[in-house]
Amino acid sequence: MEGKAKYIFPVLMGGMMAFLMTAVITVINFGGIPSGFLGKWMTAFIIAWPLAALAAFIAGPIARRLTGRIVAMLDNR
Repeated sequence: MEGKAKYIFPVLMGGMMAFLMTAVITVINFGGIPSGFLGKWMTAFIIAWPLAALAAFIAGPIARRLTGRIVAMLDNR
């Protein structure tokens, strides 16, 4: 990935992952969807998104390298 895309992609990917994971974990923690769920979920999401984006910035290049190695090993069988 080059240019602006290498900065936009991890922010969007982190946001999508944080959105889904915070929803699931909030439901699990409450044992369902009680009143006030949306507010609790959005609070968790707002905290998680920047952390997920940072993790994607750091983990993205590592995951790409590891993926390349795994694919190379599989192709050389």
